[in-house]
Amino acid sequence: MLDRRSLLAAAGAIPLLATPGLLRAAEPDLSELADLTKGATPIGPEERRARIARAQALMKARGIGAVLIEPGSSLIYFTGVRWWRSERLTAAILPVEGDPCIVTPFFEEPSVRESLGIPAEIRVWQEHEDPLTIVAGFLRDRKLTARPIGIEETVRFFAVDGLRKVLPATRLVSANPVVRGCRMIKTAPEIALMQLATDVTIAAYRWTYPRIDAGMTPQDIGALMSAATRKLGGEVEFNLILLGEAAAYPHGSGKPQKVVKGEVVLMDCGSAVHGYQSDVSRSFVFGEASAEQRKVWDQMRRGQQIAFDAAKLGVPAGTVDDAVRGYYTSLGYGPDYKLPGLSHRTGHGIGMDGHEPVNLVRGEKTLLAPGMCFSNEPGIYIPGSFGIRLEDCFHMTEAGPKWFSPPPSSIERPMG
Repeated sequence: MLDRRSLLAAAGAIPLLATPGLLRAAEPDLSELADLTKGATPIGPEERRARIARAQALMKARGIGAVLIEPGSSLIYFTGVRWWRSERLTAAILPVEGDPCIVTPFFEEPSVRESLGIPAEIRVWQEHEDPLTIVAGFLRDRKLTARPIGIEETVRFFAVDGLRKVLPATRLVSANPVVRGCRMIKTAPEIALMQLATDVTIAAYRWTYPRIDAGMTPQDIGALMSAATRKLGGEVEFNLILLGEAAAYPHGSGKPQKVVKGEVVLMDCGSAVHGYQSDVSRSFVFGEASAEQRKVWDQMRRGQQIAFDAAKLGVPAGTVDDAVRGYYTSLGYGPDYKLPGLSHRTGHGIGMDGHEPVNLVRGEKTLLAPGMCFSNEPGIYIPGSFGIRLEDCFHMTEAGPKWFSPPPSSIERPMG
């Protein structure tokens, strides 16, 4: 699916203020909640050194001399450096051997050092200089220009084009085999943080659910979830609240919505703890569910279990999606992405980013392996009526998939 955060902001689903008159949504009593994250251990230098060693082994196996990375989750993953992207290039170069290099503007060096979590050389450039010549200088000094240089998949064109111009004889290649090769396989410390983020989100759901009332808007409900998430120690990543017919459209509608008795409430919410995310969806009916709503809820929950059961070690990730679609087709939905039915992939990778490679989608040939983490959300959507989406993430273990959050058992007990 598309990037939710941008869609949520455009639709007003990331709440700033509650609707006037619903003051408990704006200033709720959070006294019964306690911080769940006090004992959380952030990623430390030893873990990052192991990541760099793994990346260097993958580079060596692929014949890659170095990898270029711009600010974002991959830069944090390998170096700890928390920075932003602008027209002034800050980037990391991971060489196949030796310590990495951080290239940054001269006046930014002290700030960049504050979050640097590994031994690294820092090379600076002045305002009148081309930063890619600094990158090229490091590669020449390390005698790496004769080998292909890997480009992390989110690096901007101006940086790739600039490097190509200063190193015309050096081949630039995708760094996906290196970066994805590391980031797709989560370690125990990463899994622990993702589990904690999920625990925060589930606790926030359980606190918010009984406080939902008739007439509330998505912003009102989102404000409750946000307040609870922060009190529980999490960082709010997103709260997508879809009410009534809007639940039939996976990322919602810009039309006004409010809680109405007998209509579906779909909540898709996520938090982060020390940079690692959760992603959990719950669907229920405010008031008494109809026979049709209950039937679709049960079918979707069964689809989610089929996906979980299909996630076996060594099978292609795409076969998980195939299994769900086969079941839905047997019920008369679809076929394929046709509505009513499942109009998006069954799940996505998750970790430091809410959506990471690879996906549980048709044709994905990556084999499932221990440490991989996915969402499981094969929603059923009926345009003009309602939609049901339950979403729980799981991680692959040596014994098969394991839930971060066990799915609910019935529409009457949507929070478990």
